[in-house]
Amino acid sequence: MSNAIIIHHYGLQPVETTPEEMASIAGGVFPLSERIEKGVGEAFDFHAWYLAWRNSKGIGADVPMPSQLKVEAADTFEAVIPWEQLEDSAVQFRIDHAPLAKGGPIRLYVPNGSSECLNVKSVVACRFIYNEETRGEVSYGFKNTFSPQEMRLKR
Repeated sequence: MSNAIIIHHYGLQPVETTPEEMASIAGGVFPLSERIEKGVGEAFDFHAWYLAWRNSKGIGADVPMPSQLKVEAADTFEAVIPWEQLEDSAVQFRIDHAPLAKGGPIRLYVPNGSSECLNVKSVVACRFIYNEETRGEVSYGFKNTFSPQEMRLKR
């Protein structure tokens, strides 16, 4: 299993990162149990990471915050989460100082989300969406369309 997460952001080429790099950029790690009852392991604040990452990529204050975040999991599960619901969200990236053996490379927890389905395990890609027409809309489920290239890779 790859440890990489691909970040897709408007105006930038896709960027590959690791959970450890993300935690370092976020600037602080805390026990997941601080935000998620019975949470285990270590996490970082999603918003702190995003703001620091955005700044490191030279994305200026003139660029608005995204309307939504789309996370894609290794098992083809996808969730589109309104930006407003990401308040207090946490990214679990290790347990007992070791990478996640199950549910990795990262797991997103959205305590203020409108559904528990917005807590996504095995996140391998994050897409920042800028679309005011869909602001506030939530969706989640398994991807049901695949490109021919993806089908060849699944064989």
